[in-house]
Amino acid sequence: MHEIFYTNRLFIRFLLFYFAIQSTFKMEQKEQYVNEIKAIRQMMEQSSRFLSLSGLSGILIGVYAIIGAYIAHVIIKGKELINNSASLNSELVSQLIVLAIFVLLVSIVTIIILTYRKTLRDGYKIWNKGTRLLILNLAVPLLSGGILTSIFVVQGFYGTVAPALLVFYGLALVNAAKFTRQEIYYMGLCQIVTGIIAALLPGYALILWAFGFGVIHIFYGTIMHFRYDHHSKTKKS
Repeated sequence: MHEIFYTNRLFIRFLLFYFAIQSTFKMEQKEQYVNEIKAIRQMMEQSSRFLSLSGLSGILIGVYAIIGAYIAHVIIKGKELINNSASLNSELVSQLIVLAIFVLLVSIVTIIILTYRKTLRDGYKIWNKGTRLLILNLAVPLLSGGILTSIFVVQGFYGTVAPALLVFYGLALVNAAKFTRQEIYYMGLCQIVTGIIAALLPGYALILWAFGFGVIHIFYGTIMHFRYDHHSKTKKS
């Protein structure tokens, strides 16, 4: 009787040990499956989304925009002192357009250089499906807004330039956000709201233009820099 009881105890211990081993193995197997799913998801995101936008480039673009807005303010005030008039003439408009194009070109060059460096540092491909989709979804609203704004300038509707640029730029960011970081979506919404306010307050159009292209860029660029750029550098080191 004692031997039977002892044998049953050994058998129960064996069963408990067996089930413990099986549960541990299943948990490890489950964790392995979860890690594999995460890796597959990351690979899909890298192929369909462009994740190497540089937050530092956003900060610098904002700084360029504020400097450009200040120079535009100085030019406008200088013309007012000379002509004793706040009206925009063709010469003043031409100077402002040249200034805007210069700021745009410097911004584009900054984006390309810093984003290219970040892409190489993160080990991603600079040109993939995500890049093509991002550029395509940015280009349609931007080109439409640029053409429409040019028509407004030619027809003399100068007060619509700042609101139109802000709104169409915001639409481009919202449209392209699904192919890059989610912060771009919220930045686009802020640009749209700023453009609408600029349309309601045309006397503050230049200030709101500086706020939209300057302050908002710096704000979201700083968030993205410390959330992604700084994090990737820490991870590499």
